[in-house]
Amino acid sequence: MLWTFNNNEPIYLQIATKLKLQIVNNEYKLGDKLPSVRELALITKTNPNTIQKALQELENEGIIYTERTNGKFISDNKELIEKFKKDYVEKLLKEFLSTMKEMKINKNEIIELLRGIEDEDTRN
Repeated sequence: MLWTFNNNEPIYLQIATKLKLQIVNNEYKLGDKLPSVRELALITKTNPNTIQKALQELENEGIIYTERTNGKFISDNKELIEKFKKDYVEKLLKEFLSTMKEMKINKNEIIELLRGIEDEDTRN
């Protein structure tokens, strides 16, 4: 996953979200050990303190847990991971629909555009 960041949200929250997406996409499986803080800092090209803050956020949400001497692990709570996936997709769809509304594109036009994109994907 490419680690690029925007200025609209704190970097640690962007990292936490991207890690959650990696979990949802099974790049990290339930129960897997996460790379160390230093490794994640190298991968993301960020400060270890920023990584620590992102991991603390995930731990507060119950998505990861710490084993004192073994490191940080992905939760086995599949329902929690699925809830994040559903909530994230819902957030993206709301943003998309809000933009479409601002552009005065109606539901039928959106459906037509989606079908066209889907047709392109099946041809490729």
